[in-house]
Amino acid sequence: MQDFAAIDFETANQEPTSVCSVGIIIVRNGEFVNSFYSLIQPEPNYYLYWNTRVHGLTYKDTDSAPVFPKVWKQIEPLIEGLPLVAHNKAFDERCLRAVMRCYQMDYPDYEFHCTLIASRRKMKWLSNHQLHTVAEACGFHLENHHHALADAEACAWIAREIL
Repeated sequence: MQDFAAIDFETANQEPTSVCSVGIIIVRNGEFVNSFYSLIQPEPNYYLYWNTRVHGLTYKDTDSAPVFPKVWKQIEPLIEGLPLVAHNKAFDERCLRAVMRCYQMDYPDYEFHCTLIASRRKMKWLSNHQLHTVAEACGFHLENHHHALADAEACAWIAREIL
């Protein structure tokens, strides 16, 4: 796969609509050509302890952040015509569909690929298939795990290697 957009969402709570940050890496002809990161005011706008513990974001970080539709207006032109790639696409695709439904936005049928599923098929020798483990096996050291842009970059690196 030479052209795609790797995407990663972080959520504030158990609701898939509660996206609080997004990271995107645009890859064209196998090269990283653009990136995008934004905090997002989650819906519903509260944080669970466990989510904050994972990614470090709190209500204070996103209280003044734009809502999802404003952020997505910036993202749409970047990803137009590109397949989306995520590590555990079930999570990211569910979040994207849910938040678009929440804001009554049309969901274009994005082509979604999963580096988690691909790594389980192609890298059976790994002890686990967590993002940082697979990224390391593909030659990328993930420094800031659970920061949406860092995770999207790791996913893009993996996708270039195994998709």
